[in-house]
Amino acid sequence: MKIKVKGEHSVASLRQALFEQLHEIETKFGVRFSLDATLYIRPTNGFGADIEPRFANGEPVRCLYSNGPYKAAIEEYEA
Repeated sequence: MKIKVKGEHSVASLRQALFEQLHEIETKFGVRFSLDATLYIRPTNGFGADIEPRFANGEPVRCLYSNGPYKAAIEEYEA
């Protein structure tokens, strides 16, 4: 499945748009699980010009990895 959000948006509005689409996929189409997900973004300066985020050492940020959301301690102890 692919989700496309057109136009330039703040990260907050992009997050909201993705949340709304994921909610619709869950409620309207009954999708409850996903094996993997990849999100590509084109960072801009707010005026449509591309920017290149960099780490503190100057290296360009090409990919960030996630193992999923933080799990609360209570989840580890529930049986």
